[in-house]
Amino acid sequence: MCQITAYLDDEKIMENVMFVEPTPNGIVLSTMFEQPLEVSATIRKIDLLKNVLYLENISKEGVKNGGEG
Repeated sequence: MCQITAYLDDEKIMENVMFVEPTPNGIVLSTMFEQPLEVSATIRKIDLLKNVLYLENISKEGVKNGGEG
């Protein structure tokens, strides 16, 4: 299984991400055992060799627990 580490503006926000879903409000990140995380951000870059997702903040709200899904 491939899992990825997510960074928001170069700060680690979640490890072992298995599902990334774009929404009208940003991005929802999900893992196997944690609550989904809704991030008001856009995808800046994905490094598949290092299993890293880089996000860029698009609002001052930042991160919210309990995304849709």
